[in-house]
Amino acid sequence: MRAPDGDATGTGKSLTTIAVAGRLYLDQKIERLLIVAPLSILGVWQEEFRKFANYPYSLAMIEGIGSRKSEKIRQIPITGLQVAVINYESAWRLEDELAAWAADIIVCDEGHKIKTHNIAASKCMHRLGARAQYRMLLTGTIITNKAIDIFSPYKFLNPAVFGNSYYTFRNRYFDMTGYGQHVPVLKANMSKELSRRIHSIAFRATKAECLDLPETTEMVRTVELEQQAMRLYQQLVRDSYTQIKGGEITAANVLTRLLRLSQLTGGFLRGDETDRLEHVSSAKLGALSDIVDSAAQEGGKLVIIARFLPEIDAITAMLDRKAIGFSLITGAVKDRDEQVRRFQADPDVTVFVGQIATAGLGITLTAADKMVFYSLDYSMSNFEQTKARIHRVGQRNPCTYMYLVAEGTVDSKVLNALRDKADLAKSLIDDCRAGYNPFDTL
Repeated sequence: MRAPDGDATGTGKSLTTIAVAGRLYLDQKIERLLIVAPLSILGVWQEEFRKFANYPYSLAMIEGIGSRKSEKIRQIPITGLQVAVINYESAWRLEDELAAWAADIIVCDEGHKIKTHNIAASKCMHRLGARAQYRMLLTGTIITNKAIDIFSPYKFLNPAVFGNSYYTFRNRYFDMTGYGQHVPVLKANMSKELSRRIHSIAFRATKAECLDLPETTEMVRTVELEQQAMRLYQQLVRDSYTQIKGGEITAANVLTRLLRLSQLTGGFLRGDETDRLEHVSSAKLGALSDIVDSAAQEGGKLVIIARFLPEIDAITAMLDRKAIGFSLITGAVKDRDEQVRRFQADPDVTVFVGQIATAGLGITLTAADKMVFYSLDYSMSNFEQTKARIHRVGQRNPCTYMYLVAEGTVDSKVLNALRDKADLAKSLIDDCRAGYNPFDTL
């Protein structure tokens, strides 16, 4: 099952799941439901069951240290529909215990998390799925950049669609191209068959089809780095190209160099040898400060998204100096539900600050209609999911997205690739092999 494009409504996905599971339970076809989801949204399922399940159920959150998690699985009450909610990391570590619990239906929430067929979480879900009578997979971004990513989720859902062998699937539908024959390109004559098979067991709905959501506007706020910061940036561009040319040109190598350039445009850089963090620019923070002041004057709430923790530390310090109340979600924050609740309900909490890798799933931030991307990572999934936090059910105002882009830097390349749904790593590698500096935007 596929959720509305761009995660039109997280509540829609969970409500559908709760309704389907309830009908199967009431028809005496299932007794046990296993929900596997990213750690950051486990609490959402507990709240959604509380609000929407109008049938008997008992729900256990499989959290804590390893031994406690195992004990929680064994002690799920036999009352109504038995529901276990666990994150992907814990699921593969507790696969034996989950297999023994023998869920009748398994749901993979944010199912693009198992798009890589040979990682531990994906293999675990393939094996557990094969034991279950029913399986559901929920995602708004089942394909991000590469169509080949469809194999692993469908191996979980129904291996009959594309088979059990990744290499047989790859050889049937894709030509391997590029340096070292590592880049899969969908065969033109197989496109229709691939699409037909994908939709043979999928339900797809777009925002336009199922939601009456307001318009969106995107704005690029160009920021000029300080002279010293720009000189440092340009030197790093030259050094990065020299290092790439002197070694193997791979996606990992290119993206590692791009990472350092992106860190610099956000104002911080770590030394190669000392690993000491240096503050090298305040340009973006100054621009963000103006945006925050404007939002405060207008009396509205604002969502700020950034990639790197030093950026988030600088942003929250700026908000503290302005005496502006804010909520915060990063990988280290535990009370995520409370952070969201405060932003949504407390008039004194007017800014939400989130790390893009952890704040883009399963939360609702419709108290704001403006979102600022201080920095971006390279994940299409993270980009689309994060934008959907304010543009979803409950939003009545037109939404505005603002992107802070350091002029003459890779910021523009990253943003354009995400907007165009392009493979950024492939583009940079192609430039490099053609003799161009892939990081040079001048």
